[in-house]
Amino acid sequence: MTPIQFKVENYLANSFIIVEGKKNANNFYIIRSGKVRVMKENPVAGEDPFTIFGPGDFFGVVSCMSGHARIETAIALENVSLISVDREMFGVLIQKNPAVAMKIIRFFSRKLREFDQAITHLTFKNRVEEDPSHLFNIGEYYMKKRVFNYAVYAFQKFLKHCPKNENTDTAIQRLKTLKAPLSVPEPQSTGNMNRAYRDNTMIFCEFEPGNELFIIQSGKVKITKIVNEEVLLAVLKQGDIFGEMALLDNKPRSASAITFGDVEVLAINKSNFENMVQAQPQLATRLIQILSERIWIAYRQLENLMIRDHIGRIYDTLLIQIEKQKIKMAPKTTHKFDIGTKELINMVGLPPEKGDIMMVQLLEDKNIRLDEGKLFCSDIEELEKSALFFRKKSAMERKREINKNKNI
Repeated sequence: MTPIQFKVENYLANSFIIVEGKKNANNFYIIRSGKVRVMKENPVAGEDPFTIFGPGDFFGVVSCMSGHARIETAIALENVSLISVDREMFGVLIQKNPAVAMKIIRFFSRKLREFDQAITHLTFKNRVEEDPSHLFNIGEYYMKKRVFNYAVYAFQKFLKHCPKNENTDTAIQRLKTLKAPLSVPEPQSTGNMNRAYRDNTMIFCEFEPGNELFIIQSGKVKITKIVNEEVLLAVLKQGDIFGEMALLDNKPRSASAITFGDVEVLAINKSNFENMVQAQPQLATRLIQILSERIWIAYRQLENLMIRDHIGRIYDTLLIQIEKQKIKMAPKTTHKFDIGTKELINMVGLPPEKGDIMMVQLLEDKNIRLDEGKLFCSDIEELEKSALFFRKKSAMERKREINKNKNI
């Protein structure tokens, strides 16, 4: 790395380097020397209140690579020297030092898994350990739902990874009843690392150990998770990457991937991943952009779940939809959402009767109305102010409760 390409910035002790909430974040930092304290005004579940970083560590990548506002504040604990990396120079950085890209990718993968677990716990009040033995439960779930091809896959993977388990005999019997083989047939290969899957095929199953990530070449893939019932997490399209978390942190899959129409993917395993990152820096750049966006969304979901007022969560959910599209906040800027009241109630997770009451309250806001069944906001800056009010109100309530408990 040369000063011509990467700017070096020096900060005195106690100086602010980046500030939470600042928009247009186009760079991130790698620490050359000194220590930096990175913190959030209102830490979310699954996160430490602050982190101390030293030489070789990085911060500010999520906001830089996702294009969203800063989600953290960084303060120099002592005199520090930092390398500032602009977003458009990321590919150059990877070519010069691919180890930096791998460090960022692995860190992001762990962070995203922590956030996903926290969201699942707060949303569904339960948390299942990520163990391949739970593949049997996935098979049983799909048996009851009479989705037999998914059940077959789950039972086959269960037998592969848990051949001596108390449920092994039952799984074998289930497969015999379904007249299915005891092992999963190899996916159709189209040469090199390309694979083709037919419509409605399970590419991998929740709790299954994984050693590959996938890049969609054509078609769509559904990402689902069973939490009491099957939940649709995302629908991915051409160019999207999935399966990277299991590949990078050596843990079972956190969700299932199912084709939505015929699909072709590029499969990348552990042995060739680092070589591909070095040979094709655009792959690492794309992966870090995707992970940054997912972390930002997960962080905002956790912020949303910590708002105690139902109407506050509704305002913040609408704000998240605007932020996802990176729409610039300005007075009197209008926005028509692609969701109606029922979809909004489902997104916030309210029972219908409670949701209907909240929708009446929402539509009393002079800036919110229904337009052909879709929600319409006549001033998104005012909507942002309302969401921030409820977010700060909940944060103050939590702080008061913490201080009260300390004094008991």
